[in-house]
Amino acid sequence: MTASRSARERKAAAQAGPLARVKIDLDEHQQFVYKISCSECVARGHRSWSAYRPGGDNGFMAAMDRWIFHLNEKHPWADAPCLAFLPAAQQRLHERREQRGAEDEPRA
Repeated sequence: MTASRSARERKAAAQAGPLARVKIDLDEHQQFVYKISCSECVARGHRSWSAYRPGGDNGFMAAMDRWIFHLNEKHPWADAPCLAFLPAAQQRLHERREQRGAEDEPRA
């Protein structure tokens, strides 16, 4: 059974820690859109820093990875369960960069 949107929000908020505000909406295709914002940081004008990722297969992981990097960089003192996944998030980022680099190489 698939978890409800509110159940997913609660779980993501618990993992993201006390600095996070988590919101899950639905896009025009009825897929989840994950938004994690920081309660302390301002990105532009009055808007909070946030990670916004459409659903799909890995929308949650993409948003959470971005949040983990934000916490690690801007709030190294923060205590959040998701920080346990920092090495895995760094590995995924490294793999994405390698994949992009291979796609950008000229073909013979």
